[in-house]
Amino acid sequence: MQKHGEIKGKAPSESIVEMTNLVLPNDTNQLGNLLGGRLMHWIDIAAALAAMRHSGKVCVTASVDVINFFEPIKLGHVVRVLSSVNRAFSTSMEIGVKVFREDPLHGVQLHTSSAYLTFVAIDQYGKPLQVPPITPVTSDDIIRYEEAGIRREQRLKNRELLKEARKKTSG
Repeated sequence: MQKHGEIKGKAPSESIVEMTNLVLPNDTNQLGNLLGGRLMHWIDIAAALAAMRHSGKVCVTASVDVINFFEPIKLGHVVRVLSSVNRAFSTSMEIGVKVFREDPLHGVQLHTSSAYLTFVAIDQYGKPLQVPPITPVTSDDIIRYEEAGIRREQRLKNRELLKEARKKTSG
């Protein structure tokens, strides 16, 4: 039962965003591959949209944990960027992003990249706002939810280790 003032949880499926882009000459390097920075831009936009869809608020990128590039994406390929919220904390959300390329001439699709980003919902003054929790529904939702918690613990642990290292070197 939902308590008064408690924010109702949402399923990860409610935040899903799919963006589709065609790789044009201006998007590529000298080898005809999609520029990594262009793909990172698309990933950031898809993740921001998923965060906003989940929270109903303006959201900003707080961190990018990892972006893995498994396969190149070539000129003329269609790029599908899929994102959704893996887990929501008090004011932040971890967004998972998967990228697929499709060769439209041959119909072959391949998973090319994955990323994890953290977004924070903010008000008009840039102050963090509370976001709805995630309510995992499928077994995949539950796995992504649990893994997001582990990644968050690691981020916080790393933050503390770096803080301690700075104290040692500046003291």
